[in-house]
Order: sequence, then structure tokens, then C-alpha cells
Amino acid sequence: MKDRRPLIDGLKPPTVDPKIEKDFVFQAKPPGPLETPAPNHSGSAVARSPISTRIRTDFASALKRTSLERQLNGIEPSTLQDILEEAIEPWLKANGCLP
Repeated sequence: MKDRRPLIDGLKPPTVDPKIEKDFVFQAKPPGPLETPAPNHSGSAVARSPISTRIRTDFASALKRTSLERQLNGIEPSTLQDILEEAIEPWLKANGCLP
């Protein structure tokens, strides 16, 4: 059986000057404009909880189509989340689930 060698023996000495390598890896990036996150569409910071349910296929198709059309036309609410929240909120209020 061959004698085992340490891993370091298999490494080759660097062929690039370490300063050039560091300059390349840590190169200074020109200061650019800071990107600000998009504003929240709902207007208030409300915690969100994931929910999973099954709905009729025709409802799902209509929701998806409407969401995409509204996004293309720049109409709010346009996301599935916002559309569903806007539709569910009146029902919850009418049934005494929300103040």
C-alpha cells in the first residue's frame, strides 16, 4: 500500500502574483446609485402568513389571467395576493371576523 500524502503536497505553488490576485478579487467597485426596494402596494406594513387551499380550476385561471392583465396595464391591485386580500376582507368584515 502506498503511503498517504497530505493534501498540501498536491497543491501547486501559485503562478500569479498574490497582489494582482487580491486586486482582482477585491477590486473596488465604482459607487453607483443605491436601489431602493419597491414600495409596498397595500400601503401598510402587515405581517403575512402563508395559506394553502384548493379552488376551482376556472377561478384559478380567471385570477391568474386577471392578475397578468392588470400587471401589464399597471392597474392595482395586480398581484394574486392583493386581489385575494381585497376580495376576502369585505366578507370577513360582513361576517364579524374583522372589526
